[in-house]
Amino acid sequence: MPGLIGRKIGMTSMFSEEGKNIPCTIIEAGPCTVTQIKTNDSDGYDAVQLSFNDQKETRLSKALLGHLKKAKAPACKKIAEVSSFDQDISLGDSLNVDVFAEGEYVTVTGTSKGKGFQGVVKRHGFAGV
Repeated sequence: MPGLIGRKIGMTSMFSEEGKNIPCTIIEAGPCTVTQIKTNDSDGYDAVQLSFNDQKETRLSKALLGHLKKAKAPACKKIAEVSSFDQDISLGDSLNVDVFAEGEYVTVTGTSKGKGFQGVVKRHGFAGV
């Protein structure tokens, strides 16, 4: 099953054929660069490591820069692994949304921003008086 790293751009709405208003999330998915291919022989499991979202080189550690230069990948903010990748890929390849077929169902996983414990004024807009 293929996978990509992406980020949320915003929200919009679309109308269905019946005229219902459907909320939609806009996601920028890719291009992701293959930075490492993990195999069962060397690592004990099969996975593909992907990088996403370019970053200044000065903000990364020397060890991470060396890891990315081995794959000829640019400096990036996010690195993640995708297991059981079916396609034939090699180190340094760039992956786009072309890995998915039109009409194919995808699973989207996200992490919300942690806001900690909120008081009633900030959380619900209560007056302080």
